[in-house]
Amino acid sequence: MPNSLPVPITQQIPFLSDIHSPADLKKLRIPELETLADECRKEVIKLVSINGGHFASSLGVVELTVALHHVFSTPEDKIIWDVGHQAYVHKILTGRKDQMQTNRRYEGLAGFPKITESPHDAFGTGHASTSISAAAGMAAARDLAGTNEKVIAVIGDGSMTGGMAFEAMNHLGDLKSDVLVILNDNQMAISPSTGGLKNHLINITLNKTYNKARKFIWQSISLFNNELGDSAKNAVRKLEEGIKAALTPGAFFEALGLRYFGPIDGHNMEQLVKALKEMQELPHPKLLHVITTKGKGFKPAEENQSKWHAHSGGFDTTTGKSLKKADTSLPPKYQEVFGEALVELALKDPRITAITAAMPSGTSLDLFQNALPNRFYDVGIAEPHAVTFAAGLAIQGFKPVFAVYSTFLQRAYDQLIHDVAQQKLHVVFAIDRAGLVGEDGPTHHGAFDLSYLHSVPGLVIMAPSDEQELRDMLYTALYDLNGPVAIRYPRGNGTGLPLQKNFTSIPIGKAQIVRNGNELTLLSIGNMTTKALEVAESLQESGINATVVNMRFLKPLDTTLIEELAVKSTHFAVIEENSTIGGLGSAVIDHLNTKRLNRPVLKVALPDTFVTHGNMNDLYREIGFDTPSMAEKIKLFYNEAER
Repeated sequence: MPNSLPVPITQQIPFLSDIHSPADLKKLRIPELETLADECRKEVIKLVSINGGHFASSLGVVELTVALHHVFSTPEDKIIWDVGHQAYVHKILTGRKDQMQTNRRYEGLAGFPKITESPHDAFGTGHASTSISAAAGMAAARDLAGTNEKVIAVIGDGSMTGGMAFEAMNHLGDLKSDVLVILNDNQMAISPSTGGLKNHLINITLNKTYNKARKFIWQSISLFNNELGDSAKNAVRKLEEGIKAALTPGAFFEALGLRYFGPIDGHNMEQLVKALKEMQELPHPKLLHVITTKGKGFKPAEENQSKWHAHSGGFDTTTGKSLKKADTSLPPKYQEVFGEALVELALKDPRITAITAAMPSGTSLDLFQNALPNRFYDVGIAEPHAVTFAAGLAIQGFKPVFAVYSTFLQRAYDQLIHDVAQQKLHVVFAIDRAGLVGEDGPTHHGAFDLSYLHSVPGLVIMAPSDEQELRDMLYTALYDLNGPVAIRYPRGNGTGLPLQKNFTSIPIGKAQIVRNGNELTLLSIGNMTTKALEVAESLQESGINATVVNMRFLKPLDTTLIEELAVKSTHFAVIEENSTIGGLGSAVIDHLNTKRLNRPVLKVALPDTFVTHGNMNDLYREIGFDTPSMAEKIKLFYNEAER
């Protein structure tokens, strides 16, 4: 057969190489936009296969991102990406295509939208449920200034479980500002979404009669609406609202003051472009419900969306098969040690319950979920609710353990103080990702937990130096204490210490000397004890014989040992992977001053700034947290104070 038929446009012309800004998308037709979306999807797969990064979320919004930049005009129009882990295609289309190989690398592009990186990044993100609040504020500013730019918030159904999103929609309905909320519904956060909202959204997608019924109602009423008097018109409007409330699955959003549209296919370019253009013409708050598939276009990610939420890279771009050799010699991760220990204890104690805020796999509570599903609670991305929910369990005699990343516990500080600490309730906070976390950067570093927890009365705060101490601290928290307890531990693998079968109680508020020395004492906490021992060995080469202490507890502080050490030590250096303000170093200085023990103290801590993203070794070198830099800093401090 002769090749007389035209080759489909999706096979003819590549477009991505000619896209240098969103303005270049304006001239493209629907088939060309579809081709561009295919190219962007391939670009994301290639990028993450080499570089690692958030993956399935960006694949799920490829068509939506292309359509948004075709219809709207950034940076004049403002697109706010909730969390921002799905914004890789947005970055590709907004002039950063040639820099994407530096994504999440030290001194390269950030893994999330960042206002200092591009004017197209309208609002910096990294945590969930913030986009609608930011959009409402930006729209209010626009209205006050008398300008006419469009404001769009793109939020996933997982982020929509956060209370802040509902607070924002409630206010937005009252403001009546022109804001478009796009609900990207894929029934996933990192793990499958949970709760009543998920079920409500599923009901919407299954309602076949909704669009036809609403169209019929509007058309029928419009036929005679102009012929009615005012009182009759009011009656008709009330009837219309009643019928809509009965038939419209999106009535919940409409009750908040947002007109609901959808659901539409988030991978159908023609539908997306048509809907977004229609949204442009509506001068009031509205919500467009878009159905997408997380991991779309990459079969392994579609089939295992949780696993492929993020990836470290090094996989085949067709099969997803890892191209890296698995290192079986690595010790288990701290989170795995915690998850396994909690299951061990809970199997023997029916009072133990486990709580996560949409992070079962990220905290290894999926082990608990599988073993004891009736005592496992995933509350969605709702950390404040999780803490007070735990308080409710505790006041009824249960032993709730809330596993949460350090950076996300910040979101529930009031509940921790008001609902748990003030009532002296026995809630255990298992604080994962304490300290720097690498490529995710400042929105995810656990740099402040020792500081923000330190001031809470009655809260016991401890940090293990290795995996065995983590197990023992969990046991101690559950069985040797009656009030609130926080255990902080880092991201990544442990030390490789062989684990004992049994659990051992750790004396509350008691530190441990792990190396004996002379005039210089290094006080460390958590995983920094290993670092302190390395520093001590380096100092030994310079003739400085340092004592190393594993403090184990920030609160209660082992003041007795500090006072004893102050008798023989002329200098203290405090090593902690926490902000230099308000942590262990501050506690030690306060106590020495209170006791009028005049000893110079050096804080070796994270700087009073937001640490950037990148490989941990690069970050440690930048802030002077690698072993040689620490040793040199402490040596200078010791020698200068000696003079």
